Amino acid sequence: MKKERKYYITMTDKFMSGWGDAVGKINKLVIECENPDQAFLIEKNARKRYEMKYVNFCTTKPSYPNSHYLTSWKSFADMGGPWIQA
Repeated sequence: MKKERKYYITMTDKFMSGWGDAVGKINKLVIECENPDQAFLIEKNARKRYEMKYVNFCTTKPSYPNSHYLTSWKSFADMGGPWIQA
């Protein structure tokens, strides 16, 4: 059985970094997508958002083992509104 490839868009959320669970940390948002079209749409819209920085497209699952990061994981299905507008 062939494993389905996932696509990931990663970014630093400047707004959420430094407070709440991310006190003293950088909040990394990772959005898992099922196909390249979803990933390109998320990437395009993330680049339009003022609070998102260092937006990247990945084909391998990202990992941030350093304790300076708080990683928030979402799937494409979790996203709505301006995140998924063409």
